[in-house]
Amino acid sequence: MHTAPRNRLHLHDMGWCLRANRACTRLWIRRAFATVSRLGDGVFWYGLMTALVVLDGLDGALAAAHMAATGAVALLLYRRLKRWTRRPRPFAADVRIRAWVAPLDEFSFPSGHTLHAVAFSTVAIAHYPVLAWLLVPFAAAVAASRVVLGLHYPSDVLAATAIGGALGTASLWSVGL
Repeated sequence: MHTAPRNRLHLHDMGWCLRANRACTRLWIRRAFATVSRLGDGVFWYGLMTALVVLDGLDGALAAAHMAATGAVALLLYRRLKRWTRRPRPFAADVRIRAWVAPLDEFSFPSGHTLHAVAFSTVAIAHYPVLAWLLVPFAAAVAASRVVLGLHYPSDVLAATAIGGALGTASLWSVGL
């Protein structure tokens, strides 16, 4: 009885993966999402933290330290969840889905890129609301890239969004922001 809804969810997830993954047959789409995904590996976030320090001194350093601490917790959390769930990546579960870039690890759930993007954005926007115009679309693009590139199911990204949002919010609460 419980397997039928789970199978329907998996089929729905897989259908979205297949449709999204086909977009990468267009070279410009593949390059755009691969670039966003690569920036989401950490390059963008480290650059942002550095820019905050350079442009806003001590206040920027405090915000960057807050982001770094939140990122460290996110890293531990998502690695533990991946080891616990051991969900295969879409391209490993279905030969019709292609991994357009190399994955950073073996398992799919949750999307570490998305979890970090949402957590970092939540903290950075709390410190610098003016950055919302940049960070919200970038975090959304990172999340979409993971599905389009064949590395995650939509449910991996949705769960990571919720976890990253909760983690970022808890981090803000813990420092009284």
